[in-house]
Amino acid sequence: MRRAALGLAWAMAAAAHEPITTKLTWTKEISRIVYKRCVHCHREGGSAPMSLVNYEEARPWAKAIRDEVLERRMPPWGAVKGFGEFQNDASLSEREIEMLASWVEGGAPEGEAIYLPPVPAKVEPPPTPATRKVELPAKLPRETRVVGIEPEAPGQVVAHRPDGSFVPLIWLLHQRTEQPKAFFYEQAVVLPRGTVVGGRGRLLISAGKPAK
Repeated sequence: MRRAALGLAWAMAAAAHEPITTKLTWTKEISRIVYKRCVHCHREGGSAPMSLVNYEEARPWAKAIRDEVLERRMPPWGAVKGFGEFQNDASLSEREIEMLASWVEGGAPEGEAIYLPPVPAKVEPPPTPATRKVELPAKLPRETRVVGIEPEAPGQVVAHRPDGSFVPLIWLLHQRTEQPKAFFYEQAVVLPRGTVVGGRGRLLISAGKPAK
């Protein structure tokens, strides 16, 4: 514990002497990204091991934050963009990643307090929609309204329609315990009768009366 405290104190002292080479600041741009993408876990009582709610808490972790977001390990998501559009997508955009990295490499300045937004209240996740599950791989016996997917392992899940076209449902690069178990689409994917869905996992089907 003493060694960790000394290491943190050394990191903070070293950070105080880093030259500032960026106009991006915590109060103006970076806090808004962190509040939107990170503090639901990185706050007191959250599931993450440290809080990032204010500059004093976040600054010692600046280089670790940069490395985690550049490697797309944080926020934990894992699904490749372009393979499905998901309403519970917690991943950072390319622009957000670029801003975080530039802020850190530019000395991670704090900025003026007048620009700091209020810390968001803890938001409870939306209720899980009522669904039925279809184990994969599967050939759909009727037109099916797919509202989400539970991948069982990293890899691609693709729906091959009877007309020869296909729908990429998800491509999971890796799987971690922090990632969501279920990925819910922005808009339900309607697949015609006879569609063959390859991959491992479960389709989440609308619990309403299936279309004939």
